[in-house]
Amino acid sequence: MLGVLSGFAVVWTVIAVGYLVGRTGVLGPHGRHVLNRLTFFVASPALLFTTISNSDPRAVLGPMLWVSTLSAFIIAGLYMVAARLWLRRGRAEQLVGAMSAGLVNSANLGMPIAVYVLGDIAQAAPVILFQLAIFTPVFLSLLDSTTARHRTTFWSFLFQTARNPMILGSLVGLAFAVFDWTLPQQVSDPIELIGGASIPAMLLAFGISLVGSRPLQKSSGRRADVFTASALKLLAHPLVAWALGAFAFRLQGPELFAVVVMAALPTAQNVFVTASRYEQGVVVAKDTVLVTTIVAIPAMILVAAILA
Repeated sequence: MLGVLSGFAVVWTVIAVGYLVGRTGVLGPHGRHVLNRLTFFVASPALLFTTISNSDPRAVLGPMLWVSTLSAFIIAGLYMVAARLWLRRGRAEQLVGAMSAGLVNSANLGMPIAVYVLGDIAQAAPVILFQLAIFTPVFLSLLDSTTARHRTTFWSFLFQTARNPMILGSLVGLAFAVFDWTLPQQVSDPIELIGGASIPAMLLAFGISLVGSRPLQKSSGRRADVFTASALKLLAHPLVAWALGAFAFRLQGPELFAVVVMAALPTAQNVFVTASRYEQGVVVAKDTVLVTTIVAIPAMILVAAILA
């Protein structure tokens, strides 16, 4: 338990430094944007390649992938039922809210949590693969079919998904693991060095993003939506993951702890990007990201106290 708390302390300390960096403007107005692009396009793919290529492929494609898949779709479905029958929202806004409830921040927070709390970054790989290759494409396709704008063909969307650098890093790393390939040290060392920049840059960017955020404005008229999505994300999602892991897949000990902690991660920030693109559910996405982000770490500490 002490090791888990120490891991959370490391994560929060770097986030706090990022917040101070944002408050003081050390990196200028575009600091967060630059750090996010650095991690997404360069450092994180390198880190995922290095990690997965040295891991057991059966672990990446094992029960954690299935628990992540099933629990996310169950939570998204529950939100859509609530949004339709109780909140009375339109189809597109239901979909954005469902993404807010089911899509976890598997990169910006999931990878650091996997390193410092779970002790193995490979624990984040199945969740990242599922979300980038399955969950996000499914919901974006549904949004495309629901809205009149941004029509996308199946093949163009498949091509766009395949170009995602984090998917590419993960899949190439998985191929190296499956076929037991290795790179020359002159090549692997620079990749590993670049990958080392990923986690601190993620956490610093995340801390900067907290500057000036003010969620749950009464005038938005979407407080009930935000509370519903946040409750499903932080309470129901880890509970469903625990039930699936413990009873459907017979996971125990560290494996069960890992799937629950990853499910308890806050809403992914790219949900807000999606909402902005389609001009649907923008307030719900933005506020759910912030609320779950603030509350998620205490929630995961509670999970650690119960399961660790």
